[in-house]
Amino acid sequence: MRKAFDFALQLLFPRRCPVCDRIVTPFGEQICTECIPKLPPLAPPWCMRCGKKLLKEEPLCEACRKEEPVFVRGRAVYDYRGAVLPIYRFKYGGRREYADFFGRQTALYLGEYIKGTGAEALIPVPLHKKRFRTRGYNQAYEYAKAISRYTGIPVRKDLLKRVKNTVPMKLLSPLQRQNNLKKAFIVPSNEVKLDKVMLVDDIFTTGATVNAAARVLKAAGASEVTFVTLSAGTGV
Repeated sequence: MRKAFDFALQLLFPRRCPVCDRIVTPFGEQICTECIPKLPPLAPPWCMRCGKKLLKEEPLCEACRKEEPVFVRGRAVYDYRGAVLPIYRFKYGGRREYADFFGRQTALYLGEYIKGTGAEALIPVPLHKKRFRTRGYNQAYEYAKAISRYTGIPVRKDLLKRVKNTVPMKLLSPLQRQNNLKKAFIVPSNEVKLDKVMLVDDIFTTGATVNAAARVLKAAGASEVTFVTLSAGTGV
């Protein structure tokens, strides 16, 4: 029944390729065959702590060497520079259907890492309600649901809430990002009754967002916070 429903849905609303944004060919796939090489996964070396692409072989990026992050470890599927257009359309262009492809690729390339963390739940980084109304959906939640379908790890969007409508991070310096995120997140229940959790987001750059969310989750009872993101910037 599920396959029949999906088939009928694709006939009515054909899938768009996350690379070229045209209707996917051949029918039934998640990405055009000729577009597969245009979206390669992030290749080593990468930071063993935050997962950012490194320009030379080092265990840690400069940021993780300077200051120990709140999270335990994180990984990304793509180098942000090579995936910027698909991510932009997924995040701002209404292409929420990309989520299933991204979730499948995440499970394919990072499935062992994700399961190896022992995470009991996937927690999407939440949007503030004003931004949610403007965008219509939270891309991190759509992405987390797709990862859950391929890994079996449940999504818990009730464990973290964004209560501060922060300024878009791309406009800010690293220090401004940290200040921007102060008191941005809360745990609505005041307690996280899980030991290990994994944050899910679309982009990791300075780590300010993930660190702020991880700090709140740990204060509420989580012992370990890891993360997975669709893409990461480059470290040094």
